[in-house]
Amino acid sequence: MNAAVANIASPCESTDVRILFIGDIFGKPGREIAKRAIPLIVEQQQIDFVIANVENSAAGFGVTGDIADTILGLGVDVMTSGNHVWDKKEVLDYIPRQTKLLRPANFPAGVPGRGSYVGRTRTGEPIGVLNLMGRIFMTPLSRSPVNSVCGFTRLQTTT
Repeated sequence: MNAAVANIASPCESTDVRILFIGDIFGKPGREIAKRAIPLIVEQQQIDFVIANVENSAAGFGVTGDIADTILGLGVDVMTSGNHVWDKKEVLDYIPRQTKLLRPANFPAGVPGRGSYVGRTRTGEPIGVLNLMGRIFMTPLSRSPVNSVCGFTRLQTTT
């Protein structure tokens, strides 16, 4: 489990938002570390919002609805993913219903789920998350992550 804490100050206001981003929760060992670490880090660092990549959280390949629900229960506010999100087929029924599990926004049109999330932090500040998948060492998607940033406009106008 890789994690980073960022203080992000809004350019328009003096409000700081403390975000914890967990780079990858990998398999059961990663979930066990997350179970112990996330609540502690959130409390000790006064984290306002937690983002975790979960695409490898089910035995290192994909994610299931049960695992995603467990991770949300640890205090994660939104979950990101990538090309491995579909490795467990049961996620196909889960991802359209769970607004907090994102798939890359630059996946082709018609793919289940959503690529962005708009919500509020623990302190009530508006926040938006855009999930994009890059192209380096990956099978390129038809939609470039750079061109897909147009989805960011909606996040900017609502956060």
